[in-house]
Amino acid sequence: MAEMTVVVIDGQGGGIGAHIIEKMQKNLPESSLDKIDIVALGTNAIATSLMMKAGANKAATGENSIVQVSRSADIIIGSWAIVIPNSMLGEYTQVMADAVAASRARKLLVPLPQQGIEMIGVTPEPFPHLIDKLIDRLRRIL
Repeated sequence: MAEMTVVVIDGQGGGIGAHIIEKMQKNLPESSLDKIDIVALGTNAIATSLMMKAGANKAATGENSIVQVSRSADIIIGSWAIVIPNSMLGEYTQVMADAVAASRARKLLVPLPQQGIEMIGVTPEPFPHLIDKLIDRLRRIL
């Protein structure tokens, strides 16, 4: 039985979440992967499906799933849009953002561009470099 629940949240095309899960599967030690449940939460079925194909242990779709699973997660991973209401072209709701923000889980957020929002003090880096840093941080936590 898993000792820790790691949730990956994505929407729209699901490519970010799928890439994160693939990197987790390839780069985390087997001993760490044996201890975690990787749960993919998509805002839509396409995103969820891609993350399952990437190697998630479990998956669910939609607002209620994000709300419910965020309560019991140990770590939540995604772009920083998952704490911003109406992000992902309006696909990500206020309820979803509130649930993730209120969760006691540790949040590992990737600073990807969002329409009209800039992160001051964060140096822009290519997406693959950000994911490598995310995986390195997750490895140190586990």
